[in-house]
Amino acid sequence: MDPTDGTEPPPLPKHRPLDEIEKQARTWSMLCHLSGLAGCFLPWIAHLAGPLLVWLVKRNEHPAIDAHGKEALNFQISMALYSGLGCLILAITVVGILAIPFFLGFLYALNIVGVVTGAIRASGGVAFRFPLIFRVIK
Repeated sequence: MDPTDGTEPPPLPKHRPLDEIEKQARTWSMLCHLSGLAGCFLPWIAHLAGPLLVWLVKRNEHPAIDAHGKEALNFQISMALYSGLGCLILAITVVGILAIPFFLGFLYALNIVGVVTGAIRASGGVAFRFPLIFRVIK
């Protein structure tokens, strides 16, 4: 398009602005996931307590908060089970004992990536399901 021909580009489509309830629901849904990072700074149980507290307090306010809270909590429960069972299985052999720090480092990185991915999806209002997790809370 030639800028000297005097034509204006077509206007961008206008999106419906989010109402306050939807904004708060997205924020709390995002916090359900991000509260799992509490385990990075506090004792190991904090990665479960953060999503549990946010979900228990806010789950009745919006269906999205309930869904994301369950998903975040199930993800953190699965990470705890994977780390506990994985370390137990690896501790059976001498070579496995040497692999435990690498295994836990991998799960730690996977947890951070999963939490950030879930938070980004929740902030965009997208329903999100983690693959390969136990659905303990339905």
